[in-house]
Amino acid sequence: MVIAIGFEGSANKIGVGIVRDGEVLANERETYITPPGEGFLPKETAQHHRSRVLDILKRALDVSGIAPDEIDVVCYTKGPGMAPPLLAVAIVARTIAQIWNKPILGVNHCIGHIEMGRLITKAVNPTVLYVSGGNTQIISYACKRYRIFGETIDIAIGNCLDRFARIIHLSNDPSPGYNIEQMAKKGKNYVPLPYSVKGMDMSFSGILSFLEQKARPKRKQQKMQTKATEEEKWTDEDLCFSLQETLFAMLVETTERAMAHTGSAEVLIVGGVGCNVRLQEMMGVMCEERDAKLFATDERFCIDNGVMIAHAGWEMFRSGSRMAWNDATITQRFRTDEVEVTWRDD
Repeated sequence: MVIAIGFEGSANKIGVGIVRDGEVLANERETYITPPGEGFLPKETAQHHRSRVLDILKRALDVSGIAPDEIDVVCYTKGPGMAPPLLAVAIVARTIAQIWNKPILGVNHCIGHIEMGRLITKAVNPTVLYVSGGNTQIISYACKRYRIFGETIDIAIGNCLDRFARIIHLSNDPSPGYNIEQMAKKGKNYVPLPYSVKGMDMSFSGILSFLEQKARPKRKQQKMQTKATEEEKWTDEDLCFSLQETLFAMLVETTERAMAHTGSAEVLIVGGVGCNVRLQEMMGVMCEERDAKLFATDERFCIDNGVMIAHAGWEMFRSGSRMAWNDATITQRFRTDEVEVTWRDD
């Protein structure tokens, strides 16, 4: 029996989770929320994490009923992510491991999402669509590695959604992507947007630039629309609807192509954008047409959390992975396919 504690803080979420042999004992998390129209800066995000992490740690220990001497390994997010938040959480994890005299393991953030999704959904060997604020990847497992079949070549899909939300001054509470999803439900007119799929890779920056011209400045937009025909008029709800439909169609297309290449009959959606119900609906239609199964989790596990780091660390630790203290650092650019998957035999 192995008990692992995990610290996550690669972006604006700070979380601590505790697992015991695949059982989630605690999953405590808080989000750094900025005013509408503003993103989260690395320095301020790190300050938020430093101010909240010890309280979250105490809550996780209380909820789990686990004492520090029962914990076998301390895990933390090594990367990828924003350097100041990553460093703030890594320092806490290193300190805790030294105080408790426990081994420490750095976990790849992307691997954490994948293994958490596999644990919760019981997917066996799925094609993984990993969509978040900092990453967009289509992944499949082969020969002890998670192989990247396709990815964004510029900005991540979550970053695209967040930046569009800032353009139209949507609230960041609880998240820009969620608020775009709600507005999209009210959209009635589809605005044709650039559709940029390049082989197995995707580009989102051009879509964002195109939308910036459509959505701002407000006075200019209103002036233009007084002269426009009925077909040319649009609202923020229409733009949210059009953005979602276009981005998600690109994701479904590339995911289906990866499934065809690997012969996969399962799709697992992970990452913060994976909570989007419309994305799940569109992916579900594709899976149904291919006689495949779709797996997804709710916001407890798809949004960045400490328990996914704890579980991935648990898998690594029980398969024999160990880390020297000198290696307990952070890596902003930590590729998913750099990690040797020692815990899988299939």
